[in-house]
Amino acid sequence: MADEQQFIQDGLQRSQIDEFFAEELGRAGYGGMEVAKTPMGTQIVLKAEKPGMVIGKGGKNIRKVTRELEERFDLDDPQIDVQEVDEPDLNARIVADRLANALERGWYFRKAGHTTIDRIMEAGALGAEIVLSGKVTGARSRVEKFNRGYIKHNGEPAQSIVDEGQGVAVMKLGTIGVTVKIIPPGAQLPDDFEVEEDADVEAVEQVAETEGVEELLEGEPDEVPDVEDDDVEVPSGSPDEVLDEEVVEEVVEEEIDEAPAGEELEAPDVVEEDVDVDAEGDEEAAEEADAEDDDEEDLDEEVAAEAEDLVAEMEDEEEGED
Repeated sequence: MADEQQFIQDGLQRSQIDEFFAEELGRAGYGGMEVAKTPMGTQIVLKAEKPGMVIGKGGKNIRKVTRELEERFDLDDPQIDVQEVDEPDLNARIVADRLANALERGWYFRKAGHTTIDRIMEAGALGAEIVLSGKVTGARSRVEKFNRGYIKHNGEPAQSIVDEGQGVAVMKLGTIGVTVKIIPPGAQLPDDFEVEEDADVEAVEQVAETEGVEELLEGEPDEVPDVEDDDVEVPSGSPDEVLDEEVVEEVVEEEIDEAPAGEELEAPDVVEEDVDVDAEGDEEAAEEADAEDDDEEDLDEEVAAEAEDLVAEMEDEEEGED
């Protein structure tokens, strides 16, 4: 059997056993059960308001219940432990059964609800809620609620802290469902907090108002990396590349220091090449500009000569006509 099916089967079996105990032990004040499987068998812990009625005279009733569990639910060696409920007014299952019995005996629902919830709060509960749903007073069904104190309706605390119980009252007009929710005294709710007056709190260092960030950084010297002369390398490349002035000065100084006395250092070839290239470029540009000027002067002279020839021809034609 798969794990999911096993969980469903165990939950169904637990609910059926709970219904069986509610029918058999209703008069004894059945207050719930806990089922645990052990290597020795199945251990069941019963909570009842009157443990004597559950056990019966000479243990007759408890043996009957054990035999029914083995036959109806196929439990292996069930071991039943009966425990008495310390405060029945704080057990939601017992309170719901009491309220249902009171309604069946003819109590008015408002009186029964207020009386029951007052007894719960007097027992020390932090909060309680009673919900009656069904044909409470007439042919139309409705819902009546009675609230006291603080109650949780959803979330993890509603499942782990709140004690919930249901009961059914069979009336002439129909059944009435009874739901009781109780928060027991001493429950630790997630929104609870305590204020400790004598707590030791460590002192917190605070920066003076006049002291700023810049003043704090003044005492810390800036770290400047040490650069040695040997670590400097002269970049190699074409003359068109731009050289760093500081690097060139350092290289020249090193050559001066290393050169023997009496010898003169030649200027770097890179500088000469740069100068020669620039000079040659300037000369070529000047020659091109002069050639262009000469061409323009020749064109102007040719145009002027042609214009003079045309004017002379026009004058000759006019004289011939005359």
